[in-house]
Amino acid sequence: MLNILILCTGNSCRSVLGEALINHLAKGRFQAFSAGSRPVGKVNDNALATLARNGLPTHGFSSQSWDEFADQGIDIAITVCDQAAGEVCPVYLNSTVRAHWGLPDPAHITGTEAEIEAAFQATYNALHERITKMLALPVESMANAELAQALNAIGAEHAGH
Repeated sequence: MLNILILCTGNSCRSVLGEALINHLAKGRFQAFSAGSRPVGKVNDNALATLARNGLPTHGFSSQSWDEFADQGIDIAITVCDQAAGEVCPVYLNSTVRAHWGLPDPAHITGTEAEIEAAFQATYNALHERITKMLALPVESMANAELAQALNAIGAEHAGH
């Protein structure tokens, strides 16, 4: 089973949704975790509500530092926010396959409850689509460079959504 780390700066919304979706959709093929370079320390309530609305578990998530995973053996690291893509990743990720799936942060949306809910749902849907495409790849038999290219292409194909 491959370990996938979903990275974001705050580790409260997008990375948590990604972790939940991979663990749900991969059905034991991958084990996903999420972390942040500067974790806010609390999972966003709207992210948890989005998971609940979509029938996914809402427990067991935390906003934590990527330093927590130094001894984990991470096979793939995917950044989901634009800030994290430009940050220098920890040394333990040097040999890890890395990809970038930039998404706007739904936590910064202001407006009515319905507008905020729609922003979180759009982020969930975008991650669902990307993860489904990742799961269709023969990830376990791909060379690292080939896998990184394929995963980055999935992120690039949806840039600006």
